[in-house]
Amino acid sequence: MSKQRPEFTQGSFYHIYNRGAHKKKIFKEHSNYLFVLQNIKKYSREFDLTIIAYCLMPNHYHLLVQQNGEFPAGFLPQRVFNSYTKAFNNSYSHAGTLFEGPYRLKIVDKDHYLIHLCKYIHTNPVNAGLVEQPEKWDYSNYQEFIGLRKGSLFDQAFFDNYFQSREDYQNFVLEDLLGQKMPDGINSYLNSLEAV
Repeated sequence: MSKQRPEFTQGSFYHIYNRGAHKKKIFKEHSNYLFVLQNIKKYSREFDLTIIAYCLMPNHYHLLVQQNGEFPAGFLPQRVFNSYTKAFNNSYSHAGTLFEGPYRLKIVDKDHYLIHLCKYIHTNPVNAGLVEQPEKWDYSNYQEFIGLRKGSLFDQAFFDNYFQSREDYQNFVLEDLLGQKMPDGINSYLNSLEAV
């Protein structure tokens, strides 16, 4: 029996994520990541969604999105990854499903979950052993969060609402990488995410 998805409502935040079928790579080269990022930009504007945090990993992705209007946030992964799957299949003579199932979704309704989820998303490449520092991974918006890059998939208003400065956020992320214990409730929330 499948879990019922949360309702899509204006103003709500959603964590959207998925993994490649059999944990296989969904991104094989730089152009694959760019294709998806361009479509995230396009469809987030079209559906009036704000991208809060994102990370594209070789075999999975994480998006933290705010729904601003009437269009459900779920339109974003449907449009982006349906078109990507077609392009991937054509480019690599791949047949069958690219992902292990429909995208997964959790509503994020507590501020402390929101800020720790940003950290979780941005530290994914380090925790996976792909880079030693999160700013070395080009396929997330961590570089925007700490002021190393200007990009359109970054919401300054959200950042200003939750963090004092670029250094404040960078230190917040480094605490996690240095093995600091997460506050009560955060670990259980993160552990409740179906593993990707």
